[in-house]
Amino acid sequence: MAPDRNGNPGRIKVIFDANALMIPGQFGVDIFSEIEGVLGSYEPLTLEDVLSELKGISTGKGRDSSAARVGIMLSKRCRVVSGPYSGLTVDDRIISYAEFCGGIVATNDRGLKERLLDKNIDVITLRKQKTFEIIKA
Repeated sequence: MAPDRNGNPGRIKVIFDANALMIPGQFGVDIFSEIEGVLGSYEPLTLEDVLSELKGISTGKGRDSSAARVGIMLSKRCRVVSGPYSGLTVDDRIISYAEFCGGIVATNDRGLKERLLDKNIDVITLRKQKTFEIIKA
């Protein structure tokens, strides 16, 4: 196993945002298997803030709230971490955590993707609602 950006040994860390965890509920894609097909072995992570975001979305009605409930269930397959970054938005916390651990961020959020790539953080994203691809920073 290759070391991460900080020289720590281990698998590639993939940080899932709320949007990524909602993909299975929206498009019927198995995010964990698809990403493993692209990266090989990896460590799935998400932030406590992402779970809070999903919980807020899940209280509504409709397709997004249903997808958020699926995302909450799927988050159990991730190591949930807390970021020590108070006073930041969820997206800013994801960016800060990705910089800290040298991870890749899984998201379909266009604005977040652009910000990550500007910070030289690789992004894994859904392409054509079917497969995942890595966008190298």
